[in-house]
Amino acid sequence: MTKLTIVAFDGTRFDLNADDGSTVMENAVRNSVPGVDAECGGACATCHVYVDDDWVEKVGGPEPMEEDMLDFAFDVRPSSRLSCQIKITQALDGLVVHVPERQA
Repeated sequence: MTKLTIVAFDGTRFDLNADDGSTVMENAVRNSVPGVDAECGGACATCHVYVDDDWVEKVGGPEPMEEDMLDFAFDVRPSSRLSCQIKITQALDGLVVHVPERQA
């Protein structure tokens, strides 16, 4: 299990044990994290998150298709990612992401 923390917009922390190979989005939905709508199941911009500054480099940037989808997200920042595109691995043990005020 890999440790994952998702911080809701109101500051509530969800400290989760995530299976390697799952996505941040799957873990957010499974644990009813507010603000990660994931309406499409992984092919839109309703699972937008901000990767914590300490993790941006390790998580890496979005692929071109993800960048295109982020055009539809609310308040995109340099640390923006779609949580459906972040796969959990042991290298991401302790990952922290933040949920934006709202989804697109």
